[in-house]
Amino acid sequence: MCKQGIMLALGLILVGCGEAQQAPPFTPVADTKLLMESVIDPAADVVWDSVKTIITAEGMEEIRPHTEEQWTAVRNAAMVVTESGNLLMMAPRAVDSDEWMKAAQAMVETGQQAIRAIEKRDADELFVVGGYIYDSCTNCHSKYIDEIVNAQTN
Repeated sequence: MCKQGIMLALGLILVGCGEAQQAPPFTPVADTKLLMESVIDPAADVVWDSVKTIITAEGMEEIRPHTEEQWTAVRNAAMVVTESGNLLMMAPRAVDSDEWMKAAQAMVETGQQAIRAIEKRDADELFVVGGYIYDSCTNCHSKYIDEIVNAQTN
């Protein structure tokens, strides 16, 4: 009798866990190319342009965020880059479930590193992490850029 009760309880648990849940009503609006051009690239440019050194005949100019407003703008751009990695994992943008997902996850992870550097107000670390973001973008583009461009023109 006890054994039957346990089996019945396990069966009810499995039935309860097996209920189909509806997927959230996501409606991707931009294709991957447009998402890159209008959202990701401009945000990444803000991050990359926030810390740099310009050397000219007149001397050297160090570009860094200084004000709270500047740091907030860079943080917001880094957040866009980070969350865009998640957008790239959504159908119909996800090209495959292997390398594409790893590349998109690298975008999320490097974006998170940038956000942490920004929160610490560490411009030098942000510069280094900007290189990691660039590398994650370049690694993905080297494999998928033709596929993305061709898919959008067909």
